Amino acid sequence: MACPALFLYLITFSLTSALHPMHVSVTEIEMDEKDKRLEIMMRIFVDDLEVTLRESLKQPTLDILSPKGQTLDQMMEPYLRSHFRVALDNKPQTVKYLGHEKENEAFIFYIEVDKVRKWKVIQVQNDIITEIYGDQSNLVHVTWNETIRSLRLTRTNPIDKLTFDDH
Repeated sequence: MACPALFLYLITFSLTSALHPMHVSVTEIEMDEKDKRLEIMMRIFVDDLEVTLRESLKQPTLDILSPKGQTLDQMMEPYLRSHFRVALDNKPQTVKYLGHEKENEAFIFYIEVDKVRKWKVIQVQNDIITEIYGDQSNLVHVTWNETIRSLRLTRTNPIDKLTFDDH
């Protein structure tokens, strides 16, 4: 990810980590011109995700750090498919789930959209965890070249657009 985007993430996530139980996720979307894809990293607090998946999967004793029956990736792929979407110039994109890793009190989920053609407007739907926490904020930072634009998506505003006219 680009250095300015990483800096924004570190400030945002560090502040929210100190303030938790504030409910927040941070998603970084970066356009990779060379490989013609969107590289996406989504950070979600472990405890918030566990409560959400327990409710979503109707498994009140689910421990996402040691799941039984399904892996976290098997649980997250369909959850993200229904709660995270990307459209470029009003054309829905296929979001591909790649996997995850744990970092301190959060999971980082890796996602991509490949075969991306030139675009000006990106629309993002991110309503993860909003079905459980009404105060959930899903921050989205989109980087294309050196330009960074951001969104704050919530239960009442789960979808928004950013325009990159200069590309």
